[in-house]
Amino acid sequence: MQRLIYSSLLLGVAGVSCINAQNNASPNIILILCDDMGFSDIGCYGGEIHTPNIDGLAEKGIRFSQFKNTGRSCPSRASLLTGHYQHDVGMGWMTAVDEHRPGYRGEITKEIPTIAEVMKANGYSTYMSGKWHLTLDDAFDAPNGSYPVQRGFDKYYGCLSGGGSYYTPTPVYHNLTRITGFPDDYYYTTAITDSAVSFIRQHPVDKPMFMYVAHYAPHLPLQAPAGRVEKCKERYKVGYDVLRKQRFERLKEMGFVPEGMELPVYQREFEGKRPAWVALTQQQQERWITDMATYAAMVEIVDDGIGQLVETVEQKGMLDNTVFIFLSDNGATNEGGYLGQLMADLSNTPYRSYKQWCFQGGTSTPFILTYGNPEKNKHKGKICRQPAHLIDVLPTCMNIASAHYPRQIKENLPGMSLLPVINGKKIKSRELFFEHQASCAIISDHWKLVRAGRNDAWELIDLSTDPFETKDLSAQHPALVRKLQDRWNKWAEQNHVFPLEDKKWKERIKYYNDLYSGK
Repeated sequence: MQRLIYSSLLLGVAGVSCINAQNNASPNIILILCDDMGFSDIGCYGGEIHTPNIDGLAEKGIRFSQFKNTGRSCPSRASLLTGHYQHDVGMGWMTAVDEHRPGYRGEITKEIPTIAEVMKANGYSTYMSGKWHLTLDDAFDAPNGSYPVQRGFDKYYGCLSGGGSYYTPTPVYHNLTRITGFPDDYYYTTAITDSAVSFIRQHPVDKPMFMYVAHYAPHLPLQAPAGRVEKCKERYKVGYDVLRKQRFERLKEMGFVPEGMELPVYQREFEGKRPAWVALTQQQQERWITDMATYAAMVEIVDDGIGQLVETVEQKGMLDNTVFIFLSDNGATNEGGYLGQLMADLSNTPYRSYKQWCFQGGTSTPFILTYGNPEKNKHKGKICRQPAHLIDVLPTCMNIASAHYPRQIKENLPGMSLLPVINGKKIKSRELFFEHQASCAIISDHWKLVRAGRNDAWELIDLSTDPFETKDLSAQHPALVRKLQDRWNKWAEQNHVFPLEDKKWKERIKYYNDLYSGK
């Protein structure tokens, strides 16, 4: 496929696209992304975390039960913002290093437009507040063409990196200006909301608005105001075993899990030694309670901010013409050590595994789409069980906006608009593909072929009877395994996934830095 550098591609469409720039019938779109939040954390997905504003969106709109992500922050953001699989836009791994391989450049290619560039070419004002994580770490000190306002956003406030303190994040930018000083009461989540609210207040109502709010919470480190943490502690004193069962039963009541299914206990992820809550020492229990309460407080502060966004949109008289989309970039992480893994085991209920892997716990996310105009929510409060993926977000937003893809680039987006689904129709059956750090998967109809790493055996899962990935059927269906493996290999070849790389973090960075520095 022939592709053109994006710096010139908008020139040819601007004259046509911007005819509709003053057409305020075009819906505003607010896309909200959480970071490392598990499938069942929020209230409308069975969790005990208090999220009335997110739950309110779900009650008015539609929730997806089978929405998938890439399993990790940078790749998910790349897919979300381009509508492509992450390797196809150079973001197959992380921003930590440029591996000088087409699928692994450490930032999204300039040859493919971002959702902000597409929406801007169609007459939208475009704003972003929050975590970017799509620029090489080595380029944090000076704009290199990949910063948000260089990739289609009119205004930006947030941090370029993927992690760090909520009190002193770095590097923080307002547009292309580096921010180094913070007030004593600074808290990153609140600052993200405040900036988004400010952008909305300044927005001219005679233009449509695309707003991307990319929260860092509840990504590690676990940090929240002490008073907020204290309010959450009581609910976690019963321990994770009770809470997992409670979440599972609520998921059943809501219709996410079929009646008759039992909640599995995932021993393999703990090398066969997953501890019961009562087996922890008192000190471990107290630490887990505090950490989980902190995590919950972080999510609740995000929810507060979503309430502020909705209120601000309503005050501007824009609510009836606004669409809200909410999701998470991947499942909860086990990166917080032994107790952190036990937290993630709860957060990803009912699914197996965590962020980084292509099992259900790593790649399953809540996804909510809600129109501000209640008459447009044709399936109010319903759950959609059709499979969907991050690659579908861009075509969905384009469909909402009646937007056109730049003419100079062939529109070969692998995803599809979800509006037909939201309007009660079936979408065309397709296969979904996954790879991160050599963990791989393909979902084809009700079958899933998945493996933890390139040296691990493929597992064949029948998702229709085993959505929790507990029964490997590969020995019973060897021909199907070969067929799905061949399809995954073909996708991997086409999307610059090979060769697979599974070096440890620091080793991988050093290897490629040394390789291309002449050492």
